[in-house]
Amino acid sequence: MSVMTYRDALNEALKEEMERDPDVFLMGEEVAEYDGAYKVSKGLLDQFGEQRVVDSPISELGFAGLGVGAAMVGLRPVIEFMTFNFAFLALDQIINNASKLHYMSNGQFRVPIVFRGPSGAALQLAAQHSQACETYYSHAPGCKVVTPGTPADAKGLLKAAIRDDDPVAFMEGELLYNFSDEVPDDDDFVIPLGVADLKREGSDISIVTHGKMIHVALQAASKLEKEGVEADVLDLRTIRPLDMDAILETVAKTNRVVYVEEGWPYAGTGSQIVTMIQEEAFDHLDAPVLRVTQADVPMPYAKGLEGAAKPSAESVLKACRQVLYR
Repeated sequence: MSVMTYRDALNEALKEEMERDPDVFLMGEEVAEYDGAYKVSKGLLDQFGEQRVVDSPISELGFAGLGVGAAMVGLRPVIEFMTFNFAFLALDQIINNASKLHYMSNGQFRVPIVFRGPSGAALQLAAQHSQACETYYSHAPGCKVVTPGTPADAKGLLKAAIRDDDPVAFMEGELLYNFSDEVPDDDDFVIPLGVADLKREGSDISIVTHGKMIHVALQAASKLEKEGVEADVLDLRTIRPLDMDAILETVAKTNRVVYVEEGWPYAGTGSQIVTMIQEEAFDHLDAPVLRVTQADVPMPYAKGLEGAAKPSAESVLKACRQVLYR
C-alpha cells in the first residue's frame, strides 16, 4: 500500500490506462498546458504528447460531442469538465447521444467514454458552482454514474470506467483532491462498477451514502459509537448500476436506515433508493427510512448560510437518533 492524495490516485489511473491502451486520450479545459484545473493531469502532456492530451476551448457541448464521435469509431476518450456544473451545457451530447446511441443503433455502436470532473459543493462557490450533479445523469438509462469518496476508490473505479464499453459520468469530490489515504500498489488495481463497499461495520443502524458524504457519515458513526450505537456505513460508490444486494444486506442486519446525499431532497438519488428499500425490504424495517440532504435552496454564498445548507455530521446524527427513537 502507498499513501497518496485523491488527486494523485486519479492521475495514476489515467497514466496507467493511457500506457495500457493507446486508444485512451484525455481532452478538456486546461488539461494539457495547465495540468488540469485541479492538477489531475499533471505530467501527462509531457509523457503522451498533444495528440493524446488535448486542451479544448471553453465549449462543453462542442468537445463533449467530439468525444462522443471519437468513441463511436473505436477510441476511448476521457472528457474532463472543469466542474460538472459546466457539464449542463453538454447534456444534449451526454444524455441524447452518448447514453442512447447503443440502444438506438440496435447495438451497432458502442460509446466507451468517460465524462469526469468535480461535483458538489466546495467553499463559497455559491449557487451555480456548488451543485451535486449525479441525479441528472443517473436518471438516464444508458449512462453509468460513479462517485468515489476515497483515493483507492478513485483510482480503481476510474480504471474500470475507462475500460467500460458504456458512457460513464465520473463525479469527483471537489473538496477531496488533497485528501490522502492508502491505495494498493498493484498497477492493475481495478474496482468493478456497481459494487458497494462497507466502510464501517455495525449492527444497530445503517448509514448509506456515496461520494464525499462518506466522510460525513463516518464522522457521525464515530459520534454514535460514544453513545453506544454501532453503525454500518455503506458506500455505494456507483449510483448506476446500483448494488442493491449490498443495500438489502445491511437493511436486513440493522433494520434501521439513514440515507445521506449531498444533493437536494426533491427527486434526489436518495428518493429512488429509499423507494427501493421500502419496496424490497419493508418487512425488515423497524422505523421509517430517513434522508439527510442539502437544504432545498440554491447554495448560499455567505459562509454561515452555506454551512447551514450542507449536510453535516450533526444532521446525520440527529436523523440516526430519530430512527433509533432516541
